[in-house]
Amino acid sequence: MLKVKLMNKIAKVGTDVLSPLRYEVGESVEAEDAVMVRSAALHDMPFSPNLRAIARCGAGVNNIPVDKCTQEGIVVFNTPGANANAVKELVIAALVLASRDVIGGVKWVETLAGQTDIAKTVEKGKSAFVGHELAGKTLGVVGLGAIGGMVANAAISLGMNVMGYDPYITAKAAWSLAPSVRQASDYEDIFRHCDYISLHVPATPQTKNMICEKTLAHMKDGVRILNLARADLVNAADLKAGLESGKVASYITDFPTEETVGVKGIVAIPHLGASTIESEDHCAVMAAQQLDEFLTCGNIRNSVNFPTVGIPLSEKPRVCIMNKNIPNMLSQITSAFSSQNINIENLANGSKGEIAYTIVETNVEADGAIIETLKNIEGVFGVRTFA
Repeated sequence: MLKVKLMNKIAKVGTDVLSPLRYEVGESVEAEDAVMVRSAALHDMPFSPNLRAIARCGAGVNNIPVDKCTQEGIVVFNTPGANANAVKELVIAALVLASRDVIGGVKWVETLAGQTDIAKTVEKGKSAFVGHELAGKTLGVVGLGAIGGMVANAAISLGMNVMGYDPYITAKAAWSLAPSVRQASDYEDIFRHCDYISLHVPATPQTKNMICEKTLAHMKDGVRILNLARADLVNAADLKAGLESGKVASYITDFPTEETVGVKGIVAIPHLGASTIESEDHCAVMAAQQLDEFLTCGNIRNSVNFPTVGIPLSEKPRVCIMNKNIPNMLSQITSAFSSQNINIENLANGSKGEIAYTIVETNVEADGAIIETLKNIEGVFGVRTFA
């Protein structure tokens, strides 16, 4: 029986993917083989010696010690694209909130409670909340992955001009963009020409504080910035200085901090980007499916620290090997099988940075001798068998 520990409330439609005939699933599970998590921080969590995989029901993995997991041979999965539509829809709302003081207007109307002839008062006072239309304005989308691409296409439908930039864009993502989305030459191209800027990149050392005094200086006066990606992308002090000077007209963020709550010109949303029933269901199902596939046959899809490698499930025994991505490794692995007179029926191999992963299907079930031979290869740090 495989054990899966839940670190947050995970949608039942997802946990139902894990058959009770094969899995024990719950928050109180101990000696777990896998973990499913949403937002809980795992950096200080002691790992079970049995732990093989962590599945994050969402895209970001800041709450998971990925480097430690890699060193210990723990595969970290995420669910890219599963919550994309939910975030896209909130970005559309953020575009409106950045353009029109809807929240300020609503708060003002609430102060009129108990007065008479409110309709006349509203007609006299509404001019204080005049805003701008989106149609004809230029939106810059920074990052054109699953969410950014959907935002770009939605903005086109709203009548906006759209520029996008992503130095790591995939062919699939590029093909999904509306033809009228213009490709920017770099981030600065976005900053210089756009009325609105929407951020859709992960938080990394390279993207931290990408919106700061230096980059703000290149932007149009009155730029409106949307950040539904990660708080660290924006230097809060520099952003507030931009609001005070009028350089920035408004800032909409889904990541409130001590520095951004209650500041005029900032709308801080309580991290609602993926908070829809549908999104939570999609993420839970995708995470569970990826865990199940890995735990039952060794295939890896959507891992942030191991390469995507898989062979369609068959009745052949298989051996899965984790190793450093160094020269001559594959030949040593295949030689290990031939030295034991074991025929390789199928083989799949991939690498991600310094890490490689190999699946070998054989004509007979691997015994202790072949497993020891593989483990003794310098650079191999994990071997699992599936009969």
